[in-house]
Amino acid sequence: MERFADARSFIEAMRPERAVFGLRPHASGRAAKWFLDNFPGEVAYAYKANSSVFLVGSLYGAGIRNFDVASLPELEDAATIPKAQLHFMHPVKSRMAIRRAYHEFGVKCFALDSEAELEKILEETEQAKDLQLYVRLTVPSKDSGLPLEHKFGIADEAAKNLLIKTRQSCDELGIAFHVGSQTTTTDSFQLAFDMVRKSIVEAGVVVDAIDCGGGFPARYSEEQPAALGEFMSVIEECFESLPISHDAHLICEPGRALVAEAESLIVRVDHRRGNELFITDGGYGALFDAAHLDFVFPVRLVGQEKVPLNRCKPFQFWGPTCDSVDYMKGPFYLPDSVHEGDYIEIGNMGAYGRAIAGNFNGYGNFGEVILDDEPMYSMFADEPSSLAQDV
Repeated sequence: MERFADARSFIEAMRPERAVFGLRPHASGRAAKWFLDNFPGEVAYAYKANSSVFLVGSLYGAGIRNFDVASLPELEDAATIPKAQLHFMHPVKSRMAIRRAYHEFGVKCFALDSEAELEKILEETEQAKDLQLYVRLTVPSKDSGLPLEHKFGIADEAAKNLLIKTRQSCDELGIAFHVGSQTTTTDSFQLAFDMVRKSIVEAGVVVDAIDCGGGFPARYSEEQPAALGEFMSVIEECFESLPISHDAHLICEPGRALVAEAESLIVRVDHRRGNELFITDGGYGALFDAAHLDFVFPVRLVGQEKVPLNRCKPFQFWGPTCDSVDYMKGPFYLPDSVHEGDYIEIGNMGAYGRAIAGNFNGYGNFGEVILDDEPMYSMFADEPSSLAQDV
């Protein structure tokens, strides 16, 4: 893969026809190192966020050995990583996926949120005695960009009964939860741990582990989420106050926080219509979140990277397909001089953009280059990194 100092150097050399991912492996390595140094437990990367071998390699180089997988293809892929410890944390799995995970890949850690899933796991592992089973609780998604409590999780009397039954069926009982993606304050974690405490007391079971999921925020604008150190402090304090076994351990599953800063997307403007720009990627590609979840990613005009925001104008984007839902309302602030043939760098696209992108209308074939400069915004830039030159 070719390497450039920044997007400007790349465009001056190549002027690509298709959209291009600009990878910054040093950014994901730095993020992983921070989490490993500061989270009071095990850090399991949420593989679904981005499975690029370059970024996964940078996480591995920083010390990540635990991976949260959510499907059989992810399991097969992640199982090729040397010494990887895999956690199958999707609460609903096919029988074949459970069977192959346990018998073929040696996975012992599974999540569930129903008695039916518990029975399925026990049957397909042939009543294994070494299982690590995590009951997923429903918790509020306060201050999150994407709430997750409606699809998975269990609560109240049903949670109590499932915890009791699961305790009788496994070697290690855990409780898992997820506060929602891109959670900007620590309040959700405090509420979630309160619900964990309540469930443990009501069930009267010994709990060996807590998986507090992901949800840790990335930075996309001048507005800053709560500092990650604040999340660590709240989580550690809450965990230490739980009525759990004396040697219980804590796990987190960051995805966005580890890789958001590690990729940008470089697109070309093919047409301008007023304040609307037609670009070479869109909602069917890496910009799904911008089109369907109204994410406003940071942008800059390549070649005019330092134009102050107060000298920019708000723009909307249309993707390259012929579909009218391929639209990103933004607003995305760029210099008013932007015109056909210009290139735009869309920053902090490392989480989920690549993973979700499809090839509708023949698009979706992205180029890739490595960029050595810093991401547009960072939660970690002030932290020292010895990894930048080693990736």
